[in-house]
Amino acid sequence: MQIDRRPSIFNFLLVGVLLAVLGGGERAAAQCAAADINNNGVVDGTDLTELLSAWGTNNADADIDGSGVVGGTDLTALLASWGPCVPGVPAWATLLEAAPNPNVVTSASLRQAITATGLPWRVRDTATQIEMMLIPPGTFNMGCSASQSYGCFGNENPVHQVTLTNAFYLGRYEVTQAQWQARMGSNPSSFQSASTQVPQAQVPQRPVERVSWNTIQGFLSQTGMRLPTEAEWEYAYRAGTTTAFHGYTGQLSGTNDDSLLGDIAWFFSNANSQTRPVGGKLGNGFGLHDMSGNVWEWVNDWYGNYSAGAQTNPQGPSSGSFRVLRGGGWDFDSDLCRASSRYGLDPDSSYFNIGFRVARTP
Repeated sequence: MQIDRRPSIFNFLLVGVLLAVLGGGERAAAQCAAADINNNGVVDGTDLTELLSAWGTNNADADIDGSGVVGGTDLTALLASWGPCVPGVPAWATLLEAAPNPNVVTSASLRQAITATGLPWRVRDTATQIEMMLIPPGTFNMGCSASQSYGCFGNENPVHQVTLTNAFYLGRYEVTQAQWQARMGSNPSSFQSASTQVPQAQVPQRPVERVSWNTIQGFLSQTGMRLPTEAEWEYAYRAGTTTAFHGYTGQLSGTNDDSLLGDIAWFFSNANSQTRPVGGKLGNGFGLHDMSGNVWEWVNDWYGNYSAGAQTNPQGPSSGSFRVLRGGGWDFDSDLCRASSRYGLDPDSSYFNIGFRVARTP
């Protein structure tokens, strides 16, 4: 009598449940490639069919874990790898989403630019669990974007063309107190207590603050990350818009209306004199949150005047006394939360409204 060793109907039902839970989830690139049994660049129903057909055998193609027999661990690996396999996943990253989500990256041209890099759109730094978004190469006009209520400061001029030739990853959120403490072993932040607006369980998700530019270098050296350049930061903030405040759901092209800033930012008018957990406001066209408000963000550049000529991959002045801060904070008005607003401060300075966001080179 021949025993049918393939999964029963119960197993097929279990597969359906697991797909609903694990579909599109995190997976390592190497495992994803092994689970792509038919080598078409995506783990899907055809791979599942081949695995189930080989159940209980030593079929080398379907034996994902290399145990010598196709079984439950191979099925688990296949389900965890469901979706596109992206060869360009960096060694330091865990894949979250390969292709840009059109509900987040609403611009077709930005989605095309992201896809053209051959790199995954959304990843997580495996060591720190910091979520990062891919920012593709591009050209934009850097500098003065006045709002309806505020003109530009002198240091935002002249407007000049900038081209960034390399894709980079940027933190989806500002670095949190929990992420800082997990790596550095202490928490310098002022806002470590619960409040009426922020329950204790959410306090670790407030952005870390009271960190100087110099202190941050220790975090960066331990993690292999870096600060974005000032040009990278503004390009990422704008996400294809040219307005004072970046685009978001309901205002895809951005806005100059200061009264709408509360949709994307915690600032003087709505923060109630405190930082808030990251990601609480609407993100921009790259899927980045809190680029305006919450805490000021250090960038890598020395502070200096702009030049009028077109630039490619600018790194800022070669030396200086101050480092650049961007984005405004919880205790500032909308004038300093604009896309082009910039400020210079001593790199040893650490205040309760200053944090940072990390970048990585693929």
